Amino acid sequence: MRLLGKMGLWLVMVVLVTATIATLGFYAAVPAQAAGPGAVDLGTAGDFVILAKTGISTTGTTHIKGDIGVSPAAASYITGFGLTADASGTFATSSVVDGRVYASDYTPPTPTDMTTAISDMETAYTDAAGRTNPDETELGAGDITSMTLEPGLYKWGTGLLISAAGVTLSGNSSGVWIFQIAQDLDLASGAHVVLSDGAQASNIFWQVGGQTTLGTTSVMKGIILCKTAIVMETGASLEGKALAQTAVTMDASLVNTSGTSIIDTLSSPLVIVVAVVAVVGIAALYLARKVIWKK
Repeated sequence: MRLLGKMGLWLVMVVLVTATIATLGFYAAVPAQAAGPGAVDLGTAGDFVILAKTGISTTGTTHIKGDIGVSPAAASYITGFGLTADASGTFATSSVVDGRVYASDYTPPTPTDMTTAISDMETAYTDAAGRTNPDETELGAGDITSMTLEPGLYKWGTGLLISAAGVTLSGNSSGVWIFQIAQDLDLASGAHVVLSDGAQASNIFWQVGGQTTLGTTSVMKGIILCKTAIVMETGASLEGKALAQTAVTMDASLVNTSGTSIIDTLSSPLVIVVAVVAVVGIAALYLARKVIWKK
């Protein structure tokens, strides 16, 4: 009986391992279904956290993580950064930029690369603005404060306001949001754009026909594709990208690229399933050992 007990225990272990492998194979073979519209292709504009045509300026203690660039404006239109030219002449550095700074008058191939990036930015704007069949039109009469929005295409023929109470974007890591805003986008002072249930800033696109203003100490998430200027007031922060067809101005602002946090990773369906299988397996092994060895 003791031999049978050991064989039974091994049988239980083989079954559990097989079930785990099958589960992993299923999730690897079947990708998560994205919700909402297709993402906007940024092309080489996606290589920048800040990209503008006429200038980038900052005052106060600003910090930027990622590359920034201007074109067709020259490097002289990047102000407040204390630029130091690299020996190659193709880029510059700054104490407030954790990345590189590019301009149209730097050494080749930078001018061509910047022209391409600007063109890609304009193409991305046109793509976002041209999406059809919105899920919602004129939601909240142009005020989405305190709302929770699922992935989708949202359209306004006016401006859009998010007051101090903020807005929540709720969806999984594959969800995509596109906000088509004909006029200005205003994120009020102290307002937060909150992401929940795995939503990613890299999948959120704010297409703005007018000016974008991020109020004092506000927190923005997503990629801003703006027809005119993006203004970040004192202490405003952005997780995403500021892509402006005129200028970007900042005052003691924080800008960084978006990414998947460890919390999002740990909450993914695959990790949850594997954890459940592991717990069930341990419990089954314990019970099998108790029952079989009693015999």
